[in-house]
Amino acid sequence: MRTLAKWSVEDYHRMIETGILVDRRLELIAGEILEITPEGPLHRYVTDNAADYLRSLLLGKAKIYEAHPITLLDSEPEPDITIVRLRADHYRTRHPFAEDIYWLVEISDSTLTADLDQKKKVYARAGILENWVVNLKSQSVKVFLQPEGEEYQS
Repeated sequence: MRTLAKWSVEDYHRMIETGILVDRRLELIAGEILEITPEGPLHRYVTDNAADYLRSLLLGKAKIYEAHPITLLDSEPEPDITIVRLRADHYRTRHPFAEDIYWLVEISDSTLTADLDQKKKVYARAGILENWVVNLKSQSVKVFLQPEGEEYQS
């Protein structure tokens, strides 16, 4: 029986540093290197406006990142919006870790299944306290709280 070889975050960083993954939009999810789905105009519009609103609301209290990596145990996803603690070094030497994250937001259209399954499990396992999934098709938001294992309790 064959099994899929999993990559560590360190392996993934070495591939980035050596240029192996240059010019590719990728993220590491549960040890697998996956292509990032291109975003459409509505996705970009909602992400930009939500991030701008959060920046104005949380100015001086948190940093808002749009589609930038976060480093977790076996993953380095790029959530659409990540709200992180302010740090004196402004994350110059590393990406935010789970303990740096107040909450994150995935804006979902074609990625809804992955955001509600694989990514939600990765975020829960890492202990991300709050995970919002914005469903563009149904115009709804699911808020996941209280991570335990690979699931959220509410």
